[in-house]
Amino acid sequence: MLCAISGEAPQQPVASSKSGNVYEKRLIEAYIAENHKDPVNGEELEITDLIDLKSSRIVAPRPPTLTSIPSLLSTFQNEWDALALESFNLRQQLQQTRQELATALYQHDAAVRVIARLTRERDAARDALSKVTIGAGGASNGDAMQIDSQGLPEELAEKVDATQEKLSKSRRKRPVPKEWADSELIEKFGVATTSKALYPGAKSLAVDEGGQLVVFGGDDGVAGIFSIPENKVVQSFKAGGAVTDAVWYGSQPVVSTSSGAVKVFGDSEISFTSHAGSANGVALHPSGDILASVGVDKSFVFYDLAGGKAVTQVYTDSELTTAAFHPDGHLFAAGGIDGQIKLFHVKTGENAANFDLGGPVQDIAFSENGIWFAAVAKGSNSVVIFDLRKEGKAAEAKVLEIGGQVDSIRWDYTGQYLAASGPRGLTISQYTKTSKSWSDVISTAVPATAVAWGPEAKTLVTVNSDGVITVLG
Repeated sequence: MLCAISGEAPQQPVASSKSGNVYEKRLIEAYIAENHKDPVNGEELEITDLIDLKSSRIVAPRPPTLTSIPSLLSTFQNEWDALALESFNLRQQLQQTRQELATALYQHDAAVRVIARLTRERDAARDALSKVTIGAGGASNGDAMQIDSQGLPEELAEKVDATQEKLSKSRRKRPVPKEWADSELIEKFGVATTSKALYPGAKSLAVDEGGQLVVFGGDDGVAGIFSIPENKVVQSFKAGGAVTDAVWYGSQPVVSTSSGAVKVFGDSEISFTSHAGSANGVALHPSGDILASVGVDKSFVFYDLAGGKAVTQVYTDSELTTAAFHPDGHLFAAGGIDGQIKLFHVKTGENAANFDLGGPVQDIAFSENGIWFAAVAKGSNSVVIFDLRKEGKAAEAKVLEIGGQVDSIRWDYTGQYLAASGPRGLTISQYTKTSKSWSDVISTAVPATAVAWGPEAKTLVTVNSDGVITVLG
């Protein structure tokens, strides 16, 4: 009996009840497991259809080529030749791999040298730029002035002291206003109104004190005032460059632009041109009379808005991306692309402290409790809460995981709620003082590049990259 598959005498013969052919048991079982058919006639066949056959055990004879010493020597010679050929091929492949590795290492070394040279040239160019003497554009009458980097004038320094004394005394004991929104109300936030696409490329917005008007702009060099009740732009201005940030100076909108200009619109328009390159951010002092701007030229500038002039300019060691004043007004924070959040004394311009965020700073926001500030790195999914009273790693009071990229953060007036927005949506986190714990109040899929609280935290205003204003409430 010979196996119908291998053609050899089977060690464990079985017969197919479908075709009557004899098979080696292990071969036919493997075939059935894969095809479920008889290999001869193609009929359906299962292992239960096989019939075991009894036969005497067959001892396979040795191959005739291995029955003599010459044939064994010939076999060994063939094996040796095969091993020698394989060893030769392996040596060839090893030599080729070594040559490829040497070429790759040479290319890597050349690339590292080029990168090092370009880095040195970049740093040299930045250093030269930071040492350039910049002339400041004054009011719209075009008067130029020399910027003093030795601190604020005496009258502004006195205003900073008075503001700090007034605000710091009442800050810690200040109760939450009775009409302020609670977590139950914020949990019910939904989209109240949505505008059409207005200024594509919008990166920031600011809501006025009354909560009715929003100033923002886009990449087309136009800034506008948007009326929330009317859901439309009621006034527009030519900014002269892409709008990078915006604040309100009383009833007058203020914007910074990629052209380096900082413009105050209104009855008496003022344009400042202190930055050599883009002005990346602006912030208004709690006194309401001092404006700050930061730029790619590594400097921050303080302006006397009542006098319509720049009064001091201080250079740092890296490009600055965002700005914020402490709620008491005695400290100024500037975030850099080096991942450092630099705090300065407002009166003198001297560095007070540095906090390491670990990546280019995207946004900074101070809490009204006066001891915390929140910061987010560019492209990060988490918001870091820093404690001003501590240093180093211990200064990180809390890291909030938002679950999506964060572009903008804002505290509410009471310091309870922190809104974080990004391309995937918006999240509001709450700090409960009694339990000293954080919790997420609401997350909504409203993409936004910037966010701001409305009056009494009962509304939230956002803008996305298409320039669409969305009001949540």
